Amino acid sequence: MKSSFALCFLLLTAAPAFAEDTLFADMGGQAGIDRIVDASVDNYLADGRIKAIFDESNIDRLRAEFKVQFCQVAGGPCDYKGHDMTAAHKGLHLTNANFNAVVEDLQDAMDRIGLPSATQNRFLARLAPMQHQVVSR
Repeated sequence: MKSSFALCFLLLTAAPAFAEDTLFADMGGQAGIDRIVDASVDNYLADGRIKAIFDESNIDRLRAEFKVQFCQVAGGPCDYKGHDMTAAHKGLHLTNANFNAVVEDLQDAMDRIGLPSATQNRFLARLAPMQHQVVSR
């Protein structure tokens, strides 16, 4: 009987505790997300590799949607209700090079606002699965 109690105690105390998701806070909360989105969208519009992709976009709406989506992805209190990534990018015929340019511009924006590399990497890891939904050729 003692051994089963000891085993249960050992299992309970050895089990890893799930850390609270702090990414949203680590990114500066909504104000930090807003700064990242504004800086990255400015980068997209100035980047000759991808700026044409945004020519037909309503940039104010795009910024607003990104702010909500990035907030949700970071674990914040937002609820993104926009199009899923496949629908949003349908017909754009985006390539891996386009996707990579967007990521590079996002990283540049995060660098410029002083977001630590480890925090950037945590956020980018959550965005990475979207590549398969965005790239179509």
